[in-house]
Formats: sequence, structure tokens, C-alpha cells
Amino acid sequence: MKLSVVIPVYNEAENLPLLQASIEKSLSALEIDWEVVYIDDGSSDGSQNILEELASSSPEHVCVVVFRRNFGQTAAIAAGIDHAQGEIILFMDADLQNDPADIPMMIEMLNEDYDVVSGWRVNRQDKFITRTLPSLIANWMISTVTGVHLHDYGCTLKAYRREVITGFRLYGEMHRFIPAYASSVGAKIVEVPVHHHARRHGNTKYGLGRTLKVILDLFTVKFLISYANKPIYLFGGFGSIMMAISTIMLIWLLIRRQVFGIGMTQSPFFLVSTTLLLMGFQSILMGLLAELLARTYHESQQKPTYVIRRVIHHAGKSLRT
Repeated sequence: MKLSVVIPVYNEAENLPLLQASIEKSLSALEIDWEVVYIDDGSSDGSQNILEELASSSPEHVCVVVFRRNFGQTAAIAAGIDHAQGEIILFMDADLQNDPADIPMMIEMLNEDYDVVSGWRVNRQDKFITRTLPSLIANWMISTVTGVHLHDYGCTLKAYRREVITGFRLYGEMHRFIPAYASSVGAKIVEVPVHHHARRHGNTKYGLGRTLKVILDLFTVKFLISYANKPIYLFGGFGSIMMAISTIMLIWLLIRRQVFGIGMTQSPFFLVSTTLLLMGFQSILMGLLAELLARTYHESQQKPTYVIRRVIHHAGKSLRT
């Protein structure tokens, strides 16, 4: 078994030597091979030079990937997954707010047959108004929409088995939704309290502006998790509801025309009902087109529509797919 610790880095030059020393202290006692994959996300404060020194002093344990410019945390995490060689991939921040001393505990939880171990910053050391409160709101929204209930989606410190986080691409701010993606393929998730420290050096890279991005990405995540394979359920459902409302309104207008002699076109509800009827029909057609796109996506790239946890060999025979 090999552990890969993936760390996005953006202007953290003062923290990197302390972080590497703390990681080595925590992982040296583990009886597994390990590596640290640093992703320099376009730093401008000399972080790249520090990372090169760390890689030179410990080439068997340190890998450094340098971006040409700043692409964001999600892109850095995606690059870390692509370059990590471990069966277990653990993410953490480079600002020393996550504690490497929690890593052995998280590995032990994975050994208890979990696929994802998610950190929960119970005693969070951040400003309440600008950091903690927006995070609480975002955690509630993500848990409600995805059905994967975690207290702290924003905590970077999370450990995964490799097989539950491959097969999908990350865009925007979607790194925080990785547990939801993993759950969609049947991953067993546990949340554990972890230590959290106040920032020692440098400035935070997070702000209120990211909240809107998270909300918009949440729509995408919900669609991909719930309707990517059967989009007709979403578009057809909305279309059927609109057509049903339109039909009821038209029947009511027709009854009113026959009983009270009031013309159907004299009511504004006639225009509303016909508009809903057309929109409902178009929505169903969009669902059919989306079905064709979904099938093209899976069949052209040979994407499976299922994910296997394991194959059990029984009586000397192997079950193959």
C-alpha cells in the first residue's frame, strides 16, 4: 500500500519547510510507502524555489508539479490525482491549518473498510463572519441537495481510496464536492474530528466571492449525480408537470365557455396555458436529446454505467464482467 499526500500550494513559501517537517514526522512511523505531491498553482512568492529544494533533499518522497499560472485549487487537486501513485490519496492545505498529525488516524479509519475519511474542523480557527458562517450555510446546502450529509465539506483534509475518485473530471470549485461524487459510486464515507490551527504566515486565499461559485456548481453536481445517466427524468418530469397544468387550465376554460358563455381567448389564462403546453413539449424533446448525448458519451468513450467494489472468487471460479 502506498499513500500519496496531495497539497495545492499558492504563495505559501514561509509555511512549506515547517509543513514538510511535520509531514515527515507523522508519516515516518507508518509501515507504508508514502509520497507528498505538491502542486505549485502559479505562486509568485518564491514557493517554487522552496519546493525544488524539498524535492532535491527528499527525492524518494517528494514530487513537485508546477503550473504555468494560477489555475485554482480544483485544477491543482485534479493534477495531484493525476500525478499521485498511491492507492490512498489524501488532500490537505499548505497553510499549516490542517494538522499532519491527523493523517495516521485517518489511514486507520480507511483500514476499517471505509472508502472516504472526511475531516471535520470542530474547533475551527477562522473568522466567523467571513469564513465560518458562509461555510456553515454551504455545508447545509450541499448536504441537502446531494444527500451526503457532512458537517464540513470545506475541510481539505480528506483521505480517499483511489478507485472512488477516478473516472470524473473536476472543474470550477468542484473539489469540495468530491465526497458526493464518491458516494454516487457507492463509497462508504465517515467523518472524523480533526485539529485546526490558526494561520501562522501568509494570507488566506478564500473569500465570500467563492460562495456564489459553490452555489452555481451545486446545480451542476446535482444534475451529474442524479440525472446524468437518465436526463429524461429531469426534463421529462418538468415537461409533464407543465403540460398537466396546461391541460387543467384549458379544461377549466372550456367548461367556463360552455357553462357561462365566456370566450376562452378572453382570459389571460389561455395564453398561459398554451405557453406551458409548448414549453412542456419542448422540455420533453430536450430530455430526449439529452438522452442521446448521454448514450453517445458512454458508448463513444466506453464509459461504464456501473462501478464494481470487488469480484469474489468462489470455488476456484472467477466472476468476470
